[in-house]
Amino acid sequence: MPTQWCRIFPGQVWQVAEARHFVAALLEGQGANLVDDAVLVVGELAANAVRHTRSGWYRGWFLVAVHLRDDMVRVEVTDQGGDDEPLVRSVTSLAEEGGRGLLMIAACAKDWGVKDRPAGGRCVWAELSRNGS
Repeated sequence: MPTQWCRIFPGQVWQVAEARHFVAALLEGQGANLVDDAVLVVGELAANAVRHTRSGWYRGWFLVAVHLRDDMVRVEVTDQGGDDEPLVRSVTSLAEEGGRGLLMIAACAKDWGVKDRPAGGRCVWAELSRNGS
């Protein structure tokens, strides 16, 4: 059984749901909490890629990679780059509609980060524990 999968998605909003289905199908049977967390992570990262990077432009794309290891799952979303660095934002009002995605990822992930890719793209990743801690 492979321990690493990846798939390229068109940079369109409706493809975010397809990315969530892709990850859920790969992790089926790995435990409900792990699957839920991985689906949340890929949904937030894919939505950010489509909304805030060149991936959401005409003919844009984003790549989802899932790495399954003995003790953890690593979910990566590679986009086509943008002007702003992904970072956890301080949400000052309950009325604000956005800004909580990376905060949620930081809360459920063992670790997360950003690495730049050649030609201006970047990869945002999160590692989730398989043993529930």
